[in-house]
Amino acid sequence: MRLFNTLTRTEEDFVPADGRTVRMYTCGLTVYARGHIGNFRTFVSLDVLRRALRHQEGYTMHHVMNFTDVDDKTINASQQAGVSLRDYTDRYIQAFRDDCAALGLEPVESNPRATDEANLRAMVEMIAQLKARGHTYESEGSTYFRIATLPEYGKLARLDHEGMQPGARVDSDTYDKQDARDFVLWKATKEGEPTWDYGCGPGRPGWHIECSAMALRILGDGPIDIHGGGIDLIFPHHENEIAQAEGATGHQFARFWVHVEFLNLNHEKMSKSLGNVYTLQDIVDRGFRPSALRYVLISVHYRKQLTFSFEILAQADAALTRLTDFIGRLERVTGGEAHPEIAARVERARAEFRRKIASDLNVPGALGVLFELLREMNAAMDQEDGGAVGAPDAALIREAFEEFDQVLGVMALRRIEEAAPPVPEEEIQTLIDERRQARRDRKFGRADEIRNSLEARGVILEDSPTGTRWKRK
Repeated sequence: MRLFNTLTRTEEDFVPADGRTVRMYTCGLTVYARGHIGNFRTFVSLDVLRRALRHQEGYTMHHVMNFTDVDDKTINASQQAGVSLRDYTDRYIQAFRDDCAALGLEPVESNPRATDEANLRAMVEMIAQLKARGHTYESEGSTYFRIATLPEYGKLARLDHEGMQPGARVDSDTYDKQDARDFVLWKATKEGEPTWDYGCGPGRPGWHIECSAMALRILGDGPIDIHGGGIDLIFPHHENEIAQAEGATGHQFARFWVHVEFLNLNHEKMSKSLGNVYTLQDIVDRGFRPSALRYVLISVHYRKQLTFSFEILAQADAALTRLTDFIGRLERVTGGEAHPEIAARVERARAEFRRKIASDLNVPGALGVLFELLREMNAAMDQEDGGAVGAPDAALIREAFEEFDQVLGVMALRRIEEAAPPVPEEEIQTLIDERRQARRDRKFGRADEIRNSLEARGVILEDSPTGTRWKRK
């Protein structure tokens, strides 16, 4: 497999350092609000990377994706809500887990929280290592990283050293692009903020130290194989992660850096700060299923910007319907014999799909391979004698599509959605009971309203002498 490495700005052959297990760290959600679909473009793209490494390349995964549950944003939001930081972030961690499941993300091996004691202690230990190597200084109870002590600072973001501001510092967890300043490692206690003291004095960690410490604590000594995230994290977050990890250990932090481009809405990056966000629930409320969103999020190469619209979402839904209809058609093929030419064509498609994915996750190209095979096999089944595709051929084709979907993760997700009612069964039954009572009370308008409402949501009611049953539309 070849991957584009942001550190070198080139595509490189990727093999894990030990040849077997990929040690991979990806930055998760800052849990001060529900993740939006721009966030999930990154998470879904990195899920495809994980799936490709695991299912196609055959590697074992040790994948860590963190929760940032203490930083300026989470603290401010919890204070405004009037609840403890832990209680506040718990709700958004659960929402994130629910959204990940709905979008078909594979569970990763570890989801650490920054505020877990083991992680806080690892942060303090890393700060002590940085101090011993002369990379820190203290001011007003806070500890800062002095970027002038690390000549390679800026190598990931390709910062201009002439424009750096030695001695200038920043306390905020985020700051303007290219504005390189000494950054805070441990913030002194402020009134009303959560505080810990494990050796750096009372306070709490800065954002950047969290990921460096958690990655090395859980994955082991650097270099780890892959570090990933959204392209907006290159600077300052990932640049500062490198500075901390390499300043503390003297060793390379990560071999490959993988970054996913923005999702745009109306030619602007989708972000909470701009207020132009859709969540997964917003998409579902518009009548679309999560599988359609997953399809959209992988349909453009991860290193190209993706422009979102509901028209594109509708096209994705139609593409998934075409796929599921094709698989259903294959399942209805019960007779006939095997055809060597079909087997050869399927094997060519499988090989070409693998080549596309192995070429820096060229998912759009891989989808092209999939749909070309679909078109040709549909044409073969359309032949008048009906014998161009036999049952053994159909089984082989289905097996190929299952292999494709191990990487893509869209068809299995759509099957799960198809198996579940579009409206919770308890709600359907409650509405059936209400409709029955409305008809007894001769409130036929309300009864029709309930039937029409359920039909609009994908549920058909069928009346019979023995009662009313429902089915998916």
